[in-house]
Amino acid sequence: MKYVSLFSVLFSCISIVGCDNEQPNIVNNTLLEVAQASPPYQPGDDIPATAYMEHNEVYNPESVIPPQCYTKTDGVKNPCYACHQSYDDKSRPNMMRDANLQGAYEFSDLGFKNHWKNLFIDRSELIKRISDQDITNWVNQDNYTPFIEKLKNDPSWKGEITPIKDLAYPDKAFNELGIANDGSGWVAFNYKPFPSTFWPTNGSTGDVMIRLADAFREKGDTYNQDVYLTNLSLVEMAVKGLDEISAPLISELRVGEDLNGDGKIAQVNKIKRRLHYVGDAKRIQLAHQLYPEDTEFLHTVRYIGVDDNGQIFNAPRMKEVRYMKKHNFKSKQSLGAAYYREAKEKSFENYPQTLYLGDLGINNNFGWTINGYIEDKSGQLRPQHEQELAFCNGCHKTIGSTYDQTFSFARKVEGKLGWGYINLHDIKDVPNKGEVQGEFLTYMMRVGGGDEFRQNQEMLMRWFNKDGSLNTEKVNAIENIYELITPSKARALALNKAYLTIVHEQSYLFGRDATLVKAKNVLEQVDDSQQPLAPQHRYVWDMQLDWKATTQHVSR
Repeated sequence: MKYVSLFSVLFSCISIVGCDNEQPNIVNNTLLEVAQASPPYQPGDDIPATAYMEHNEVYNPESVIPPQCYTKTDGVKNPCYACHQSYDDKSRPNMMRDANLQGAYEFSDLGFKNHWKNLFIDRSELIKRISDQDITNWVNQDNYTPFIEKLKNDPSWKGEITPIKDLAYPDKAFNELGIANDGSGWVAFNYKPFPSTFWPTNGSTGDVMIRLADAFREKGDTYNQDVYLTNLSLVEMAVKGLDEISAPLISELRVGEDLNGDGKIAQVNKIKRRLHYVGDAKRIQLAHQLYPEDTEFLHTVRYIGVDDNGQIFNAPRMKEVRYMKKHNFKSKQSLGAAYYREAKEKSFENYPQTLYLGDLGINNNFGWTINGYIEDKSGQLRPQHEQELAFCNGCHKTIGSTYDQTFSFARKVEGKLGWGYINLHDIKDVPNKGEVQGEFLTYMMRVGGGDEFRQNQEMLMRWFNKDGSLNTEKVNAIENIYELITPSKARALALNKAYLTIVHEQSYLFGRDATLVKAKNVLEQVDDSQQPLAPQHRYVWDMQLDWKATTQHVSR
């Protein structure tokens, strides 16, 4: 019955989508024309995403199954291993152990149908209406600062507010150690992007910042950078399971502790693992592979910036701002109960449950609050709708690869070289722990392309032989991962334009991937009688990286 009720409002909804005259001045006439153009659905055939949200009709109860899970593998092309893993290490708090999903579709009946309809849209005609100059002007605008000001001035807003001065322009926002210049406590770090959705060549640039609670930044209720850097390093050791780590130069005198265990109080650049944090957090114990309570992450997903020389950078305009806060520390035992509860729900064939918190976002039931903001049709950031937020639980809840339900920090360049804003030029293609070949080289070999769907033609032409095999010699010759995972100027502009058409449609419920043409290597309907991958093409993998396998060529 819910679909019948939506048809009755379809034409009015299309009118609303296409005829909004209250557009901000930043949208030029050409982009307005595109916004008002007919979207790629036919009246009476497809219901626009906006209609589902306006009428609180659930479009996809299985939105936690991401688009990548519908990849057509042909039994041999495996992107699945990057998320679905099982480990013999019983000390790991992540007890999901889902490597079996590399060989089985454990979807509900509803989940067998691929609801990510935007994967099957050819946007080549739509993007012709947008000029290169128009899209360049668009992505170079700062939509974060006005968004923060809007939240600050909204007395009814009850969610978090996360200002970082000049965040649109990272060279202004952060110092060389990644510490925000505005005193907000946010710290940017350099990390290797997760394969391959987060590679710029596949649609977006991005960054991640971490912030620890006041007690981890202070000594005697006073901000102390040495204390903060020490505690950040201790968090890194805890999450990665390290016994010692390099660090920026730290004064043990200002910290009030012997940090390297040599029995002296001096300036040090190496820290050994200890039982407790330092400063005003000295009573809080380190927990194996877990963040302390009140840890926050801020992740911006951005358009692809292209400078006059064709170099790729993180554009000022943000597609999304994503936020996580560890509102409740859960022990390994408590997390075990949470994993069991999830498994029990699935065994009863219930759809995934999402706990909504109003302006605060959602609770993933593993101790984290998750919130997200996305562009409205005019390009201004807005809170995501409940159905849009449910998508976040697909990655930040129960998959086997994560560390405390997160990705990026476990992939931070280890130690002192990793403190600073993300810079792909500074990172080599180091292997994962327990492996020998470069991570991205290995991924491309196993997937058979430069993205999960094997449709990035530029990556296929650049790095693969005519017979479809990876040119390993060419990949091994790269100096840094920037050379490997950034697009040409032409592709960058096209991807930006393609995503902008999704913005104008507000069709995020149907998928956020900036695809240029209809996906061919994606299943529209899953046949559960066939295994995704043959046993010999399933892999054991740890998303942590072996940074000591090669010498970093950039030093600070």
